[in-house]
Amino acid sequence: MRETSSLTNTWWLRLTSPQWRWVLLLTGGAVLILAAWLGFRKIPTTSFDLTRHSVPLDQLVDGGPGKDGIPAILRPHFVSAQEATFLRDENRVLGLQAGTEAKAYPVKILNWHEIVNDTIDGKAVVVTYCPLCGTGMAFEAEAQGWRHTFGVSGLLYQSDLLMYDHQTESLWSQVGMHAVAGPLTGKKLSPIVLEHTTWREWRTAHPSTVVLSTQTGSFRDYDRDPYAGYGESSELFFDTTHVDSRYHPKEWVIGLEIDGATKAYPFLELNKVPSPLVDRVNGRRVTVRFNAATRSGSVVGDDGKLFPSVTAFWFAWYAFHPDTQVFTSP
Repeated sequence: MRETSSLTNTWWLRLTSPQWRWVLLLTGGAVLILAAWLGFRKIPTTSFDLTRHSVPLDQLVDGGPGKDGIPAILRPHFVSAQEATFLRDENRVLGLQAGTEAKAYPVKILNWHEIVNDTIDGKAVVVTYCPLCGTGMAFEAEAQGWRHTFGVSGLLYQSDLLMYDHQTESLWSQVGMHAVAGPLTGKKLSPIVLEHTTWREWRTAHPSTVVLSTQTGSFRDYDRDPYAGYGESSELFFDTTHVDSRYHPKEWVIGLEIDGATKAYPFLELNKVPSPLVDRVNGRRVTVRFNAATRSGSVVGDDGKLFPSVTAFWFAWYAFHPDTQVFTSP
């Protein structure tokens, strides 16, 4: 017993010596660093059920504000174009037109809300905007036969907005256009044509348009841009899986998908060729209309109908479409 006690005391003295304290401290630090590197700490703590998912969970990132920390608009109010005195000609808007109705959603409001649940021409729609990706996209709001309303989850995937529907709390990727986690994992959203342009251009084309009002029910300074300078910087707030340095990360592109094939039209390249540009994507003839003055564009098919293209930062389009074709000027 004395020998055992003596041995125990010897080891205890060694472990409590300054030299061993440093060894234990460094070992513990190395374990924490290794855990972070392996991504164990990247999976966010969330109230959403992530049991079913179609993307790696360590690629779902906590954006900061938390669930509904950015309040989606559930009951939008609109004013006439004449009453929209808070807008300047050069302000960016997302424009939606269906039937005899035209609606404008100012980016200066969407910067603070990101999602508007709305109807147009009797159809339920959701208008979305991700300030980090520069992407404005609209979708039909019916899924699985019933209407869904959407909120801001507070999570990001590939630096892009993850919405959630209030009915099932599934998580939906905006640019990916499908549910990435939750009961509806794998289900797709149906995009509708949404124009990303200036208030002056939209108002001129649609003089009877109505405009999303600043009376949103939230107290926000809509004249202040919380992302000022972000669009010009090469820095990203959050990493993406796929990166391509051919263009500035925030170079605007018109992104188009036809039957699974994707193509990007960088504004830098479109500036070098006459508009409209006739091209082919996946065997189909398309016409790209680009307005250099307003930095806006659209894509039309042979039938004269608009394709639901998206204006996006280059890094965001490439993150979701690493195999994309890219138009380059001759």
